[in-house]
This record gives sequence, C-alpha cells and structure tokens, in this order.
Amino acid sequence: QLAESGGGSVQPGGSLRLSCATSKFTLDNYAIAWFRQAPGKEREAVSCMHDSDGTTNYADSVKGRFTISRDNAKNLVYLQMNSLKPEDTAVYYCAADFECYDDYAEFTSWGQGTQVTVYS
Repeated sequence: QLAESGGGSVQPGGSLRLSCATSKFTLDNYAIAWFRQAPGKEREAVSCMHDSDGTTNYADSVKGRFTISRDNAKNLVYLQMNSLKPEDTAVYYCAADFECYDDYAEFTSWGQGTQVTVYS
C-alpha cells in the first residue's frame, strides 16, 4: 500500500532523501515510520512521526543526521538522510499505523523498500 523512492548509491558524507507515498489513504492520519534492514541483520527502526502532534523519534545511530517530515499537500513523508555512513547501507522501508510501535511487526501497512548503499 505504500511506495518508497529516492534510494541510491552515495559516498560517505553524502545525502539522500527518501519519499513514502500512497494513493490508498491520507498519510497525515497515521503514524509513519521508517525502518531499515541490512543483509543478515534484523529490521530496525530508524524514525517515526506520530500523527497526533507530529512528534518524532529517532534511533540513536541516526540522530542529528536524519530528519523525518511530512508534506501533507502532496501526501508524502520524507526521510532526509545527511552525513551518510557505510553502516547506513540497507533496504529502507516506510510503514504506517495508528501508533509509533516499537515492534515493526505491529505495523500493518508497508512499502516494498528502497535500497540505500553508502560506499567508500
């Protein structure tokens, strides 16, 4: 139901902006999260924005470098990623539900993912 875009390959220190879109529902009515999964690793939460007051959460590993935001007019949610590191390499997924759950399994709407590769 969701579709991510904006992934790619960048050098360390570079930036990418991921987008999450859907034509099925209004994203502003839901909490939207970004997760990532690197090969051989568990899916981990990157960031989440609550629907009620727009408060945001970030994983410690991305604080100060990544920013989640909404464009309600376009029904989009972004993940701006700056100062990228090789350890940020993963498939990035957006997810939607009523809360910013700690457990990714609680989210019921997902995209297919977009690959982000940070290479030296």
